[in-house]
Amino acid sequence: MFAASRLQQESDEAAGGDTCGPVLQAKGMSKDYGPVTVLSDVWLDVLPGRIHAIIGENGAGKSTFMRLLAGYAEPTAGTLSIAGYDVRFSRPEHAQQAGIVLVHQEILLAEGLTVAENLFLGRELMWNGMVDDQSMRRIAAEKLLELGCRVSPNALVRDIALADRQLVQIARALLDDYKLVIFDEPTAVLTGDEVERLLGIILKIKEQGAAVLYISHRLDEVQRIADQVSVLRDGKMVGTYPAQGLTQMDMARLMVGRDLAALYPVKRLKASNVPSLEVRGLVVSGYAKDIFFTAHKGEILGFAGMIGAGRTEVFEGIMGLRPAHGSVVLNGRIIDIRHWRAAMDGGIGYLTEDRKGKGLLLNEKLAPNLTLSALTRFHSGLMMRKAREQAALVKAVENYDIRLKSFGVKAGQLSGGNQQKLLLAKVLLTDPSIIVIDEPTRGIDIANKAQIYAFIQRLAEEGKTCIVISSEMQELIGICDRILVMREGRITGEVTGEKMTEHEIALLATSDVTTAASREE
Repeated sequence: MFAASRLQQESDEAAGGDTCGPVLQAKGMSKDYGPVTVLSDVWLDVLPGRIHAIIGENGAGKSTFMRLLAGYAEPTAGTLSIAGYDVRFSRPEHAQQAGIVLVHQEILLAEGLTVAENLFLGRELMWNGMVDDQSMRRIAAEKLLELGCRVSPNALVRDIALADRQLVQIARALLDDYKLVIFDEPTAVLTGDEVERLLGIILKIKEQGAAVLYISHRLDEVQRIADQVSVLRDGKMVGTYPAQGLTQMDMARLMVGRDLAALYPVKRLKASNVPSLEVRGLVVSGYAKDIFFTAHKGEILGFAGMIGAGRTEVFEGIMGLRPAHGSVVLNGRIIDIRHWRAAMDGGIGYLTEDRKGKGLLLNEKLAPNLTLSALTRFHSGLMMRKAREQAALVKAVENYDIRLKSFGVKAGQLSGGNQQKLLLAKVLLTDPSIIVIDEPTRGIDIANKAQIYAFIQRLAEEGKTCIVISSEMQELIGICDRILVMREGRITGEVTGEKMTEHEIALLATSDVTTAASREE
């Protein structure tokens, strides 16, 4: 396992051997961006050998706070203290030298380089004046194996799965000597087994005497591993609490400042039997084969399975975004799945799982993002009807409760939850009859999750077909009428009613069992 930090020992010695003193103290930390205050007077003691969770809604200031601690931004006010000495980090390298490493929420890897090259980028190993590629590949393989990641060190990052990229990024951070490791939403793209392995690594880090700051919207994970929980709300510290005895609803209440209704809406009456999407014998080259299923009007149909099972690729094939062949019938009409326009014109809206990379233009303002898929409605000849576009944005902000400081902000300045609601509004602007939502609540806080679930149910009540792809089994169970399970590119079964349990889904997702319901004749 990863070695305990040398810097931790030095810090303990500097503090007179008192291993119970804080690894790091944040005192009155504040951060302004122009006239906007995003963090205000935050105090925090980080103790060695403890897992300290930081929770809060999107936009509460969690990631900003972590960036200040790790040297990616400088505070407007306040100080950091290590072993009783005030420090100031003007660059991430300064924090890393002090033993503070940050595992980012976003994937920050060079896609054109290999896995090993990414792990050692900027700190390459040298031998006789030459880059020691062999040693870097060997160490990379060892560190990745410790994380349960079996990708080749020689693989290009662009060719590996999103979950594997996150594990590569974690391995890169843990190559450093550390006394404090900050994890910012580390499990957002991981499967259940990968999450278990990562939580095991975090507990090992704790056992070695290092400190962990853990930021996550997954309150079940916080409840399982945290020793303390600090809550941020609107850029201010609400308080720090012992994790033992805090329920998930207690944490949610502290985050939003009010009691939350049930996370999942009450399920409706049974959906209609009118088919809206019929897929027969679909093959997506290299990813899925022999795919048969029917979705109905007013139905919420879930797709479960491990990452790599082919769920996303099936719908990218249906949408004409990947090479595929087979029969796809939309509302009684056969469509040509070789062209994405056919699926879109036929009435399918698709929310990608990668809202930052494929769904939104983060450096553009909100209005162009909203109207990008429906430009013909906002053009007059060669001219854009700006007033109409702005009116559509105002309506979307109201209908989908998109929280923003001004209409002039860029999409990348919105919190994750509000980005997801903007993407949903963008897709629905084309008025599709079938909406495919891939990972609807990845990286989203509990209050925004409840809203997204309510939006999905409202769409189903309006007679639209909602297809939800999710790696969170409880999410699918909570909102879906039926769940189809995939494994290794095939549908292995269907669960409904009382059979809709995590055990049944996991069995179909991981075993060779195939039920009769997996193939509709």
